[in-house]
Amino acid sequence: MAEPTVNPFPPIKIGIVSVSDRASSGIYVDKGVPALQNWLKRAVKNPMQFEPRLISDEQATISATLMELVEAGCALVLTTGGTGPALRDVTPEATLAIAHKVMPGFGEQMRQISLNFVPTAILSRQVAVIRDQTLIINLPGQPKSIAETLEGLRDTDGKSLVPGIFAAVPYCVDLIGGPYIETHEAVCQAFRPKTAIRTFGQEP
Repeated sequence: MAEPTVNPFPPIKIGIVSVSDRASSGIYVDKGVPALQNWLKRAVKNPMQFEPRLISDEQATISATLMELVEAGCALVLTTGGTGPALRDVTPEATLAIAHKVMPGFGEQMRQISLNFVPTAILSRQVAVIRDQTLIINLPGQPKSIAETLEGLRDTDGKSLVPGIFAAVPYCVDLIGGPYIETHEAVCQAFRPKTAIRTFGQEP
């Protein structure tokens, strides 16, 4: 009998926060958490422990939830929802309120990708921040947009045209002291400088 394959990569704890008044009150079924979990399972090779949360569009609640996930040891926290211009959309404000560092390139790239599909991408206000040793990224609210911004744009042959934001996530997590994340290249090829690439188990 063949021995079970052991995953050589370090485990990673990932917080997933879906921000929605209607989903959190049971008016409709949340699609944000399942969409993020399904994409991450396709893209990431590491063993993952998910910390899912479904909460309302309340700034204090969002900030408190993000802090809870940071303190729980999540190396990465992804949020979905609440990033538009509507009065109840306060996810960016709640995220910036607990930031130690702001990472504007993530939001810029997400809007650039989404502009290839809809002109209203300029209304999106996604931000990304670092709190302690946790990278927190606000993503769009629709499952299709989530996958597009994480994965990027490809031509009809599957060749990457514009990298998705997740290509930069593993190296960012490296730099803030998190676990070494490896991805499935067919879904999303992580980019690292040559000096940061290693065969797992060896020092960089």
